[in-house]
Amino acid sequence: MKDAAKQRLIFAMDVDDFASAEKWVTQLHESVGLFKIGKQLFTKCGPAVVQMVQERGGQVFLDLKYHDIPNTVAKAAVEACKLGVKMFNVHALGGLEMMQRTVAEVDAYCASAGIERPIMLAVTILTSSTEETLRGIGIDRPVTEMVPRLARLAKDAGFDGVVASPKEVGLIRAACGEDFRIITPGVRPAFASLDDQKRVTTPADAISAGATALVIGRPISAAENPLAAAGKILEEIEAALEG
Repeated sequence: MKDAAKQRLIFAMDVDDFASAEKWVTQLHESVGLFKIGKQLFTKCGPAVVQMVQERGGQVFLDLKYHDIPNTVAKAAVEACKLGVKMFNVHALGGLEMMQRTVAEVDAYCASAGIERPIMLAVTILTSSTEETLRGIGIDRPVTEMVPRLARLAKDAGFDGVVASPKEVGLIRAACGEDFRIITPGVRPAFASLDDQKRVTTPADAISAGATALVIGRPISAAENPLAAAGKILEEIEAALEG
């Protein structure tokens, strides 16, 4: 059960230099399933930081949220495949054509290269967004309507799952079924602060609601003992899986 819990924990490696990333991978590679590399770290360090994680036995969630014209996103996704990442994402707001083109080119490349296709995820609505945020950019539909709509769009395009707030896990499950992956940031154990996340829940609640995996950063990285904090989260995930 411990290994099952580990595979459901993704560490948000939101640091700004190679040495810090290396420190976290060395410290946590036995406690987390994947390391999330986002825009800041990848812009600073590039593919070398992905390779470093892999060389130390870790797997990478490349969190660059591609959102551009279909051809550009598809080509970027193929490059992510060449890096050997386990998982990457795009913005579902890029639309059906963008996602379909990406799936087609990734499938073709992986087949020709004889490699396993990465898990392809689409971001629905960012966990920092509120109804007011959406209205400000001209989206007058509520989060509870937009999230399952975008999730269905991603599924129709051939994506494996979505990144979404744990608060909308039930809505996505109802719209997309049990086999659709739901990766949830905005998860905060009881011992951690909310930081800038607006729509949050606990690890146990998220797993019990049907989340596939959890992205957790500061509750681990800002803890006095990060390894112990990761251990507590794993225990909470294990309890939810057993329950």
